Amino acid sequence: MAFLRRRRIERSSSGRYAIRLPAPERELLADLVEQLREVLLSSTDDPNVRRLFPTAYHDDPDRDQEYQQLVRDELLERRLTALTVLEETAQARELDEAGLAGWLTALNDLRLVIGTRLDVSEDDLEIDPDDPDAPAFAVYHYLGMLLAEAVDALEADLPPPTEPEV
Repeated sequence: MAFLRRRRIERSSSGRYAIRLPAPERELLADLVEQLREVLLSSTDDPNVRRLFPTAYHDDPDRDQEYQQLVRDELLERRLTALTVLEETAQARELDEAGLAGWLTALNDLRLVIGTRLDVSEDDLEIDPDDPDAPAFAVYHYLGMLLAEAVDALEADLPPPTEPEV
């Protein structure tokens, strides 16, 4: 008999998005938000957050520095706003589209930072229970699952693809 797991995030009949997370998962998300906010506010130069502020000009450090000066504050503000949305709605049972979009950004940012810290590669699909980083890998995979469910829920509202005219 196959085990069917109820999705944690899905489109509801009211046109909003149902959030079905047990209390420990909600607490985990709130803790992760707090940790990432602390890192972002202390230093955006922390190597663990480098993927949140990507290099635009790999071969030209001067141009990249100019680029970073132009966009870094805006990127930081967007990331902090998304973290605030997740933090303020972590206990919500339902979200509107804007709220779920905030979750999507925050979940992705959290996953990127954890993945960078763990130096995750495509080969890291299995979690070795003896690895001291096993709990962090489990959180990384959990965030990936939540991201996939959020994308699926948002995708449910998109119109079906149309055939190109010939």
